[in-house]
Amino acid sequence: MSVQIAQPVGVAQASQPKLEDRKSGPNGRLSPVASLMAGSIAGAVEASITYPFEFAKTRAQLRPNRIGGAPNNPLLALRTTVTQEGVRSVYTGCTTLIAGTALKAGVRFLTFDTTQALLADENGKLTATRRVLAGMAAGAVESILAVTPTERIKTALIDNAKGVRRFNSPIHATATILREQGIQGVYRGLLSTTIKQSATSAVRMGLYSTLREAYATRSGNAKPSSAVSFAIGAIAGTGTVYATQPFDTIKTRTQAAKGESFVRAIAGVVQTDGIRGFWRGSTMRLGRLVLSGGIVFSVYEKVADIFRTYR
Repeated sequence: MSVQIAQPVGVAQASQPKLEDRKSGPNGRLSPVASLMAGSIAGAVEASITYPFEFAKTRAQLRPNRIGGAPNNPLLALRTTVTQEGVRSVYTGCTTLIAGTALKAGVRFLTFDTTQALLADENGKLTATRRVLAGMAAGAVESILAVTPTERIKTALIDNAKGVRRFNSPIHATATILREQGIQGVYRGLLSTTIKQSATSAVRMGLYSTLREAYATRSGNAKPSSAVSFAIGAIAGTGTVYATQPFDTIKTRTQAAKGESFVRAIAGVVQTDGIRGFWRGSTMRLGRLVLSGGIVFSVYEKVADIFRTYR
């Protein structure tokens, strides 16, 4: 017969913290590790599903409005590409984007959650302006750590697929760019990408968190269902597209296989298509961001909820 020695109340809890204590902080706030993990999982799922829209958008931005240019309708653009180049072609650069999206989403949510905690008042409340600032900070950090290099390689691969191929794979493209241009080649377009990511995250994260809080206040339900999270994320994605499309167009041109300077990219858009050219590819991007907004936020909420309740 074994003898069990009783412990004073609270000792076991103090000496053996539960898993959820390590993965969520006070008031149910996620720990940095959990926030990073939840964001990365959400980003990987989102990128895997929506990549063909990203491919069509990038092709449209890299091909001027001329005979033989990419169609503006995303479904028509994808059908044309599949007919001419095969199904696998619409996933050119996909592995780079999935890895990059997982990393950048993890960094984005981690930075956003951390910055929100720093900017919140003593009651944990945030104004809309502070949410936007938290989103801008998240966008800037993810641009430097993840977005710029992965987007550079992805864009170069898609641009490379149009003619004579210089790159055989993401690894080959990275090695070639590093050999020919150095680390600055991988970070080409850093300025335009950082501006674009800061604006995108400010609108997307700020709008989502504001709408989520409004829903919680109105419904009395602090935990929205997956369907509600998807709907709010889709709305946030729609607003993001039209508010930030010019930054995305400039970023794409600076990161093409040949690449352009920030100023030359702006001049090139105006010369080729006029002011409307800054919104080239917005239909393709809308399709992706409506889906991605719904997917990434609903998956993030679900994974975060698992971390909070897992024992």
